[in-house]
Parts: sequence; C-alpha cells; structure tokens
Amino acid sequence: MKTLITNAHVISPGIDVTGASVLIDGTKIAAVLTNGETPEADKVIDAAGNMLLPGFIDIHSHGAGGCDTCDCKVESIRTIADCKMKEGVTTWLPTTLTLGTKTLMDVCTCVKEYAAAPTGSKTPGVHLEGPYINPKQCGAQNPAFVRPADMEEVDSISAIYPVLLISLAPEMPGAIDFIAQASAKGITCSAGHSAAKYSDFVAAKAAGMKHLTHFCNQMSPQHHREIGLVGSGMLDKEIKIEIICDTIHLCKDMLNLTFTNKSADQMIMITDSLACSWMPDGPGQLGGLPIMVKDGVARLESGNLAGSTLRYAKGLKNVHEITGLPLSQLVKATSWNQAQSLGLHDLGKIAPGYTADLVLLDAEYGTLKTIIDGEVKYEA
Repeated sequence: MKTLITNAHVISPGIDVTGASVLIDGTKIAAVLTNGETPEADKVIDAAGNMLLPGFIDIHSHGAGGCDTCDCKVESIRTIADCKMKEGVTTWLPTTLTLGTKTLMDVCTCVKEYAAAPTGSKTPGVHLEGPYINPKQCGAQNPAFVRPADMEEVDSISAIYPVLLISLAPEMPGAIDFIAQASAKGITCSAGHSAAKYSDFVAAKAAGMKHLTHFCNQMSPQHHREIGLVGSGMLDKEIKIEIICDTIHLCKDMLNLTFTNKSADQMIMITDSLACSWMPDGPGQLGGLPIMVKDGVARLESGNLAGSTLRYAKGLKNVHEITGLPLSQLVKATSWNQAQSLGLHDLGKIAPGYTADLVLLDAEYGTLKTIIDGEVKYEA
C-alpha cells in the first residue's frame, strides 16, 4: 500500500522544507518530494502545513497513564506504549529500576509478549537503570537492591528480551570490566547514579561506555578541582548525553548552556517519565517508594526529584524556545542519535529507505498523527 503525505513542513536532520510531500510504500519511505510532484497513492494525507518529523525515540521512560514498567503486567506495558504513541514516540525502551533479578526478568517477559502484538510504540529492547549504581547516588532508586555489576545476571535477563541499554556507576568495583563485556555484546552502557571522577569517566569510555544518564541529575557535579561527570560531559566531544528537557531537572539556563555548547550529535532528549505521566497530581509510587506529584513535579518524601511527567514533544518545544537553535539540528536529539547509538539504523530520518515512523505536530507541538511502520496508529 502506498500513502502520500502532502503539504508537509518536513523537518529531519539537516532538512527543513515546507510544502513537501512524503511517499510511503508499505513500511518504508519511498521518496521525499519538494517540487510539487504528487505521485499516485492508495491513501493521501494532507498535512496542512504542519511539522512532519521522524518519530521520537524515548530511550529512558519508566511509565505513563498510571502504569509502571515494573508492574510486571503486559497490560501496563501496553498502556505506557499507547501513551507514548500519543506523544509522537514511535520507539520506546521500557526502563526498569533498581530491583531484584526476578522482577527484571518478569519485566522482560511482559515486554516480549507486548512486542509480539504491539498496539502503540515499538519496543526493540529494554533499558536497565540500575541495579549496578552507587548507593550514595540512589536518588529515586531503591538502595535495598543495589548490587555489583553482574554480566551473568544481564545475560539471563537479556535471554528473555534484549537489554539494549544499561545505566550504571563506572566507579564501583568491577564496573569497568563489566562495561567492556557488555559493550562487546552490543549493549550500550551509560554512566548514571554515579559519583565518578573524571579519571573514572576516561576509563569507562575507553572500555566502551557511550552515554551519560539524565545529565546533571544524580551524578558528580563539576568543580574547579574535579570536573566529575557533569564536567566530563561538557568536555568530551563524543559521549552522548541523555537530558530531561522539562525545565525542572535542569533549569532553562542549564539547558541553554548545554545545548549551545555541545554538538547536537551528542544530545539525546528523554522524558524519564513515571506512571504519573498523563495523570493528575496526587500520590503515587516508584519501585515501591512513595512519591507525590504537585504541579506536575514528582518527588520522593525526601524531596528528591523522582523522574518526570514530561510529554516528549514538550521537551523539544522547550529547547527550541530556550535556545533558538534550528529544529533541523535539534531533531537529531529526538531520534537520530538514539537510533545510531543503539544500532537501529533504519530509524531517525525522513529519507528514502528509512522506516516510515513519523510524527505530525501542530504549531504548539501537539501530536496530530503518529505513523508507525507506514500506518497511522494515532490521530488526535
């Protein structure tokens, strides 16, 4: 089946063109037309001048719609994936917490069942946030389940459903060897919930580490005598930086500082969303720890931030308005960089041969349509 999207404002890495058309043949993009051509198609969608972007890839999200990945219920995965789809997220990594091995295995069992018959965002693998973190940097993670990095444990989990990303503290005993082993198996490693020094960062990067998890949050800060992970992220020209763009986890000035001083090729926008995303204010829980959401901000009883209620496109809107950077540059951070880092090489661009995972946004960044594998899966 061929679908033609006409009158679109196409925004893709390095591309920003109005009045364009995109021809989809089955699940793939067949052509991007900018000269007014309108080839025959079985279905025509008039974009009415709205923004057409590659579908968002959220590699760090715990939940939405009152459900958590670690509920260990297929229906919870389905609910979260449907909420993500409404945000324009076409690919999502269900993200776990610092919990026991059986719970992590049960999560993968549920994701595998969902992936066999997806209704919303695609789930090519999972993100283990913990349990191999620094107990002094737990944040909203449960310290009762923190343990040393264990490749055999990850192998047993990944045998059920692929582990694509692991957030861990590289300064902990055995972590560098673990990073080398995991990286050799194609698992992306990211430093998070960590008190690492710059020397730890250098060793971890040499072992294969590629990311920093939710930049600035629960990581060693920059200091003039030890630059820590925050300074490492600012200094290094290759490491990719996960960043929550809700203006709460990082203030507007820090977002501006980071995005205007780092290459767009290094930035990865995430939501770190919780079950309370898409829900009203009130009490909730995260990995067994009670949280309270007030004015859309989720905190533990200690006052620590506990993930976000951010909807993906809102983060893009925030960064565009704060920095003034062109969307054709920022869009690298919403899908292209994620796809390249995780080996999802047919995603992240509006170009011939790429999978037709697309999001149509209005001027206020509201999701009008989400297209997955060439089919309109959500329509406002």
